[in-house]
Amino acid sequence: MNLYGKKWTRRELEARVGRIEQIAGIKRFIFSEGRETGVEQIQVRTGAGLCYYVIPSKGLDISLTEYHGVPISWQSPNGDAHPSFYEAEGNGWLRTASGGLLMTCGLTQVGTSGEDQGERLGLHGRIHHTPARQVAAESSWNEDAMEMTVSGVIEETSIFGGQLILSRRIRSRLGENEIVIQDEVRNSGFQRCPHMILYHFNFGFPLLSEDTIIIMKDTKVRARESGDSISGYETWQAPDADYQERVYYHELSGEPEVQIENPYFPHPHGFGKVRVTLGWSAETLPNLVQWKMPGAGTHVLGIEPGNCHVEGRQREREQGTLVYLEPGETVKYEIRLNLG
Repeated sequence: MNLYGKKWTRRELEARVGRIEQIAGIKRFIFSEGRETGVEQIQVRTGAGLCYYVIPSKGLDISLTEYHGVPISWQSPNGDAHPSFYEAEGNGWLRTASGGLLMTCGLTQVGTSGEDQGERLGLHGRIHHTPARQVAAESSWNEDAMEMTVSGVIEETSIFGGQLILSRRIRSRLGENEIVIQDEVRNSGFQRCPHMILYHFNFGFPLLSEDTIIIMKDTKVRARESGDSISGYETWQAPDADYQERVYYHELSGEPEVQIENPYFPHPHGFGKVRVTLGWSAETLPNLVQWKMPGAGTHVLGIEPGNCHVEGRQREREQGTLVYLEPGETVKYEIRLNLG
């Protein structure tokens, strides 16, 4: 593998360290203070500058993510609050949502809280606040390549209701600055079940600055709110306490890709260009939502691939765009994030 500007074999690296975790690897720990007490995190370090924290306590979502010790993700004021504090009604999700690099929304509801066919639905669904089962975190070698993998199962079930199971696998490699998220959602029940999913990626300071540009490949953009301008969706700005959040819908054509580029990102040896690239398949995630919120004290950009928009399940049903999984049916998703 390539590391520190050179090509190495496994044995050449092993000869230079007491254990490989000196360079890269996986570490598990549990918080012990405040509302984060009992929350487990798994740290993944690739040795090439990328470091991120997976949260088994919250759906195997990804919290703080750093590049050469500098954050690229956004953290919410809630911290990584334990899911026991979650309030499912209305907009209670906002009190315990962690932020971080990824918050998964779904699996049967995404977006605005409301009611659908007599069922009361909270903002963005329950999956971000559901602990994972069968969690495994391991490093494995294939000749001279080492792969770090975190995996587990998250269940959203109800008696007389839907029974969806999300199997998640997150992997990175030694010497590379890439995160690959591979999900499979299966309807384990015996009735067709609504399925909504949205990958709520959150980027923040100092990746976001007045010099940052957002490049949307092959998209046609419109504002969610009729009458709102789309001006400025591709740029960033200084914090503004009076800024009101804006949401944009992007119509995809071709293979989707989003780039966030900062020409003056703080590296260990000074300032230089950093580009974050997010890619996925439009076949299973045909929608792209962009959340722009450079408000003072928030200051976050959301890039959100999904199989739906963010106006809630009832709206998707009314529009005829609600996705269903038949009994035993599965759907697979893969998202790749690269840094460089």
